[in-house]
Amino acid sequence: MALADPAGCAKPGEDNPFPDIIELNVGGQVYITRHPTLVSVPGSLLWEMFTQKNVRSLARDSKGRFFVDRDGFLFRYILDYMRDQQLVLPEHFPERSRLQREAEYFMLPELVKMLAPKLSKQNSLGDDPCQSDPEEPSPGAEPARSLGSAGATMPSSAGAAAGTEGRRAGFITIGYRGSYTLGRDSQTDAKFRRVARIMVCGKTSLAKEVFGDTLNESRDPDRPPERYTSRYYLKFTFLEQAFDKLADAGFHMVACNSTGTCAFAHDQTDDRIWTSYTEYVFYRE
Repeated sequence: MALADPAGCAKPGEDNPFPDIIELNVGGQVYITRHPTLVSVPGSLLWEMFTQKNVRSLARDSKGRFFVDRDGFLFRYILDYMRDQQLVLPEHFPERSRLQREAEYFMLPELVKMLAPKLSKQNSLGDDPCQSDPEEPSPGAEPARSLGSAGATMPSSAGAAAGTEGRRAGFITIGYRGSYTLGRDSQTDAKFRRVARIMVCGKTSLAKEVFGDTLNESRDPDRPPERYTSRYYLKFTFLEQAFDKLADAGFHMVACNSTGTCAFAHDQTDDRIWTSYTEYVFYRE
Protein backbone atom coordinates (compact mmCIF):
# COMPACT_ATOMS: atom_id res chain seq x y z
CA MET A 1 0.00 0.00 0.00
CA ALA A 2 1.49 3.33 -1.04
CA LEU A 3 2.04 5.86 1.69
CA ALA A 4 0.06 9.06 1.46
CA ASP A 5 2.73 10.72 3.59
CA PRO A 6 6.37 9.67 4.09
CA ALA A 7 5.48 8.44 7.56
CA GLY A 8 2.38 8.50 9.67
CA CYS A 9 4.09 8.16 13.03
CA ALA A 10 3.44 11.77 13.92
CA LYS A 11 0.65 14.10 12.92
CA PRO A 12 1.81 17.29 11.18
CA GLY A 13 1.09 20.51 13.00
CA GLU A 14 -0.80 23.42 11.59
CA ASP A 15 2.39 25.41 10.98
CA ASN A 16 4.45 22.43 9.91
CA PRO A 17 2.94 20.28 7.14
CA PHE A 18 5.64 17.59 7.57
CA PRO A 19 5.50 14.67 10.01
CA ASP A 20 8.18 14.25 12.65
CA ILE A 21 9.51 11.05 11.03
CA ILE A 22 10.34 11.38 7.33
CA GLU A 23 11.26 8.75 4.77
CA LEU A 24 13.66 9.73 1.98
CA ASN A 25 14.58 7.94 -1.23
CA VAL A 26 17.98 9.26 -2.28
CA GLY A 27 19.14 7.71 -5.54
CA GLY A 28 17.38 4.45 -4.69
CA GLN A 29 18.61 4.26 -1.09
CA VAL A 30 15.98 4.67 1.63
CA TYR A 31 16.68 6.77 4.71
CA ILE A 32 14.43 7.38 7.72
CA THR A 33 15.15 10.43 9.85
CA ARG A 34 13.46 13.15 11.88
CA HIS A 35 12.24 16.42 10.43
CA PRO A 36 14.38 18.52 12.85
CA THR A 37 17.48 16.79 11.46
CA LEU A 38 16.67 17.80 7.89
CA VAL A 39 16.18 21.46 8.85
CA SER A 40 19.12 21.66 11.28
CA VAL A 41 21.27 23.74 8.90
CA PRO A 42 19.42 26.93 7.90
CA GLY A 43 19.86 27.88 4.27
CA SER A 44 20.78 24.37 3.13
CA LEU A 45 18.91 22.65 0.32
CA LEU A 46 17.21 20.23 2.72
CA TRP A 47 16.21 23.15 4.94
CA GLU A 48 14.61 24.86 1.95
CA MET A 49 12.82 21.66 0.94
CA PHE A 50 11.38 20.81 4.34
CA THR A 51 10.42 24.27 5.59
CA GLN A 52 8.16 25.15 2.67
CA LYS A 53 4.40 25.06 3.02
CA ASN A 54 3.64 23.38 -0.29
CA VAL A 55 4.46 19.73 0.37
CA ARG A 56 2.98 18.66 -2.96
CA SER A 57 5.74 20.42 -4.88
CA LEU A 58 8.34 17.92 -3.63
CA ALA A 59 9.05 14.85 -5.76
CA ARG A 60 8.02 11.46 -4.39
CA ASP A 61 8.61 7.87 -5.40
CA SER A 62 5.94 5.23 -5.99
CA LYS A 63 5.68 4.52 -2.25
CA GLY A 64 5.20 8.13 -1.23
CA ARG A 65 8.73 8.75 0.03
CA PHE A 66 10.36 12.09 -0.74
CA PHE A 67 12.77 11.58 -3.62
CA VAL A 68 16.18 13.23 -4.14
CA ASP A 69 18.09 12.36 -7.30
CA ARG A 70 21.62 12.23 -5.84
CA ASP A 71 24.20 9.62 -4.79
CA GLY A 72 22.33 7.49 -2.28
CA PHE A 73 25.41 5.95 -0.69
CA LEU A 74 27.24 9.22 -0.08
CA PHE A 75 24.09 10.77 1.35
CA ARG A 76 24.63 8.87 4.61
CA TYR A 77 27.60 11.17 5.33
CA ILE A 78 25.46 14.21 4.48
CA LEU A 79 22.80 13.00 6.90
CA ASP A 80 25.39 12.28 9.61
CA TYR A 81 26.64 15.84 9.27
CA MET A 82 23.10 17.21 9.51
CA ARG A 83 22.65 15.41 12.82
CA ASP A 84 25.52 17.01 14.76
CA GLN A 85 27.47 19.22 12.30
CA GLN A 86 30.54 17.00 12.59
CA LEU A 87 32.38 15.06 9.90
CA VAL A 88 33.57 11.52 10.61
CA LEU A 89 34.82 9.50 7.63
CA PRO A 90 36.20 5.95 7.42
CA GLU A 91 39.94 5.48 7.29
CA HIS A 92 41.33 5.66 3.72
CA PHE A 93 38.06 7.17 2.50
CA PRO A 94 38.41 7.29 -1.33
CA GLU A 95 35.33 9.41 -2.15
CA ARG A 96 36.36 12.72 -0.60
CA SER A 97 36.10 14.78 -3.79
CA ARG A 98 32.73 13.26 -4.69
CA LEU A 99 31.42 13.89 -1.18
CA GLN A 100 32.58 17.50 -1.49
CA ARG A 101 30.53 17.79 -4.67
CA GLU A 102 27.49 16.42 -2.82
CA ALA A 103 28.04 18.92 0.01
CA GLU A 104 28.07 21.74 -2.54
CA TYR A 105 24.83 20.48 -4.06
CA PHE A 106 23.12 20.31 -0.66
CA MET A 107 24.39 23.84 0.10
CA LEU A 108 26.47 22.97 3.17
CA PRO A 109 29.38 25.45 3.04
CA GLU A 110 30.95 24.37 6.35
CA LEU A 111 31.03 20.76 5.22
CA VAL A 112 32.56 21.85 1.90
CA LYS A 113 35.36 23.56 3.85
CA MET A 114 35.96 20.42 5.91
CA LEU A 115 36.30 18.36 2.74
CA ALA A 116 38.46 20.83 0.85
CA PRO A 117 42.04 19.56 0.25
CA LYS A 118 44.70 21.07 2.47
CA LEU A 119 47.00 23.15 0.28
CA SER A 120 50.68 23.17 1.05
CA LYS A 121 52.70 26.38 1.05
CA GLN A 122 54.31 25.35 -2.23
CA ASN A 123 50.90 24.94 -3.86
CA SER A 124 49.77 28.34 -2.61
CA LEU A 125 52.66 29.95 -4.47
CA GLY A 126 51.38 28.88 -7.85
CA ASP A 127 51.00 25.11 -8.17
CA ASP A 128 47.66 23.79 -9.28
CA PRO A 129 45.46 23.58 -6.13
CA CYS A 130 43.13 20.99 -7.69
CA GLN A 131 44.63 17.73 -6.54
CA SER A 132 43.42 14.19 -6.24
CA ASP A 133 42.24 12.84 -2.94
CA PRO A 134 45.15 12.25 -0.52
CA GLU A 135 44.05 8.62 -0.10
CA GLU A 136 44.51 7.92 -3.81
CA PRO A 137 47.10 10.04 -5.67
CA SER A 138 46.76 9.99 -9.42
CA PRO A 139 49.25 7.66 -11.11
CA GLY A 140 52.14 9.59 -12.63
CA ALA A 141 51.16 12.87 -10.95
CA GLU A 142 54.47 13.36 -9.14
CA PRO A 143 56.71 12.78 -12.18
CA ALA A 144 54.60 15.18 -14.25
CA ARG A 145 54.90 17.92 -11.59
CA SER A 146 58.67 17.54 -11.28
CA LEU A 147 59.10 17.78 -15.04
CA GLY A 148 56.99 20.90 -15.19
CA SER A 149 58.90 22.61 -12.37
CA ALA A 150 62.25 21.82 -13.94
CA GLY A 151 61.11 23.27 -17.24
CA ALA A 152 62.60 20.34 -19.10
CA THR A 153 61.56 19.57 -22.67
CA MET A 154 61.49 15.98 -23.85
CA PRO A 155 60.71 14.30 -27.16
CA SER A 156 57.28 12.80 -27.42
CA SER A 157 58.62 9.24 -27.25
CA ALA A 158 60.62 10.02 -24.13
CA GLY A 159 57.58 11.68 -22.55
CA ALA A 160 55.48 8.60 -23.25
CA ALA A 161 58.15 6.43 -21.66
CA ALA A 162 58.18 8.63 -18.59
CA GLY A 163 54.39 8.33 -18.35
CA THR A 164 54.46 4.55 -18.48
CA GLU A 165 57.12 4.43 -15.76
CA GLY A 166 54.62 5.99 -13.34
CA ARG A 167 52.07 3.25 -13.98
CA ARG A 168 51.72 0.51 -11.41
CA ALA A 169 51.79 -3.11 -12.44
CA GLY A 170 48.89 -5.38 -11.59
CA PHE A 171 46.02 -7.60 -12.65
CA ILE A 172 42.39 -6.73 -13.42
CA THR A 173 39.79 -9.44 -14.00
CA ILE A 174 36.67 -8.77 -16.07
CA GLY A 175 33.76 -11.15 -15.59
CA TYR A 176 30.25 -11.29 -17.05
CA ARG A 177 27.23 -13.53 -17.36
CA GLY A 178 25.83 -13.65 -20.85
CA SER A 179 23.02 -15.42 -22.70
CA TYR A 180 21.72 -15.87 -26.21
CA THR A 181 18.98 -17.88 -27.90
CA LEU A 182 19.70 -20.30 -30.77
CA GLY A 183 16.99 -21.62 -33.08
CA ARG A 184 16.38 -25.17 -34.24
CA ASP A 185 19.36 -26.91 -35.90
CA SER A 186 21.18 -23.57 -35.98
CA GLN A 187 19.24 -22.68 -39.15
CA THR A 188 17.91 -19.42 -37.71
CA ASP A 189 19.97 -16.47 -36.66
CA ALA A 190 21.06 -16.48 -33.06
CA LYS A 191 19.75 -13.63 -30.99
CA PHE A 192 22.56 -11.35 -30.02
CA ARG A 193 24.51 -11.85 -26.83
CA ARG A 194 22.93 -10.25 -23.78
CA VAL A 195 25.27 -9.03 -21.04
CA ALA A 196 23.49 -8.10 -17.83
CA ARG A 197 26.50 -6.72 -15.94
CA ILE A 198 30.27 -6.52 -16.32
CA MET A 199 32.07 -7.16 -13.04
CA VAL A 200 35.53 -5.87 -12.15
CA CYS A 201 37.93 -7.55 -9.71
CA GLY A 202 41.35 -6.31 -8.66
CA LYS A 203 43.10 -3.55 -6.75
CA THR A 204 40.83 -0.58 -6.13
CA SER A 205 43.32 2.04 -7.32
CA LEU A 206 43.94 0.22 -10.63
CA ALA A 207 40.23 -0.23 -11.28
CA LYS A 208 39.54 3.47 -10.68
CA GLU A 209 42.50 4.48 -12.84
CA VAL A 210 41.26 2.45 -15.81
CA PHE A 211 37.49 2.91 -15.61
CA GLY A 212 37.08 6.24 -13.80
CA ASP A 213 33.48 7.43 -13.53
CA THR A 214 32.20 4.41 -15.46
CA LEU A 215 33.04 2.23 -12.43
CA ASN A 216 30.05 1.65 -10.16
CA GLU A 217 31.39 1.60 -6.61
CA SER A 218 28.05 1.55 -4.84
CA ARG A 219 28.48 -2.01 -3.55
CA ASP A 220 31.88 -1.26 -1.98
CA PRO A 221 32.14 2.53 -1.49
CA ASP A 222 34.65 2.59 1.39
CA ARG A 223 37.30 0.29 -0.05
CA PRO A 224 40.83 1.73 0.50
CA PRO A 225 42.78 2.28 -2.75
CA GLU A 226 45.46 -0.32 -2.01
CA ARG A 227 43.00 -3.07 -1.08
CA TYR A 228 41.45 -5.60 -3.43
CA THR A 229 37.77 -5.90 -4.27
CA SER A 230 35.51 -8.18 -6.27
CA ARG A 231 32.34 -6.14 -5.85
CA TYR A 232 32.74 -3.42 -8.50
CA TYR A 233 30.91 -3.43 -11.81
CA LEU A 234 30.70 -1.12 -14.82
CA LYS A 235 27.91 1.30 -15.67
CA PHE A 236 27.92 0.10 -19.28
CA THR A 237 27.46 -3.42 -20.71
CA PHE A 238 29.70 -3.36 -23.78
CA LEU A 239 32.62 -5.76 -23.37
CA GLU A 240 34.57 -4.13 -26.19
CA GLN A 241 34.33 -0.78 -24.43
CA ALA A 242 35.88 -2.31 -21.32
CA PHE A 243 38.61 -3.89 -23.43
CA ASP A 244 39.36 -0.56 -25.11
CA LYS A 245 39.77 1.16 -21.75
CA LEU A 246 42.11 -1.57 -20.53
CA ALA A 247 44.16 -1.41 -23.74
CA ASP A 248 44.43 2.38 -23.48
CA ALA A 249 45.75 1.96 -19.93
CA GLY A 250 48.47 -0.46 -21.09
CA PHE A 251 46.88 -3.76 -20.06
CA HIS A 252 46.87 -6.87 -22.22
CA MET A 253 44.92 -10.10 -21.85
CA VAL A 254 46.84 -13.02 -20.35
CA ALA A 255 44.09 -15.59 -19.70
CA CYS A 256 40.39 -16.28 -20.05
CA ASN A 257 37.92 -19.02 -19.17
CA SER A 258 34.23 -19.69 -19.65
CA THR A 259 31.53 -22.11 -18.56
CA GLY A 260 28.14 -22.57 -20.21
CA THR A 261 24.79 -24.30 -19.86
CA CYS A 262 21.92 -24.91 -22.26
CA ALA A 263 18.17 -25.08 -21.68
CA PHE A 264 15.08 -25.08 -23.89
CA ALA A 265 13.37 -21.70 -24.06
CA HIS A 266 9.82 -23.08 -24.40
CA ASP A 267 8.20 -26.48 -24.26
CA GLN A 268 6.52 -25.91 -27.63
CA THR A 269 9.68 -24.95 -29.53
CA ASP A 270 13.18 -26.24 -30.05
CA ASP A 271 14.76 -22.85 -29.31
CA ARG A 272 17.56 -23.15 -26.82
CA ILE A 273 18.92 -20.58 -24.42
CA TRP A 274 22.66 -20.68 -23.79
CA THR A 275 23.95 -19.00 -20.65
CA SER A 276 27.58 -18.61 -19.71
CA TYR A 277 29.94 -17.04 -17.22
CA THR A 278 33.22 -15.76 -18.65
CA GLU A 279 36.29 -14.17 -17.09
CA TYR A 280 39.14 -12.32 -18.80
CA VAL A 281 42.38 -11.64 -16.93
CA PHE A 282 44.38 -8.56 -17.91
CA TYR A 283 47.88 -7.64 -16.77
CA ARG A 284 50.05 -4.54 -16.99
CA GLU A 285 53.79 -4.77 -16.45
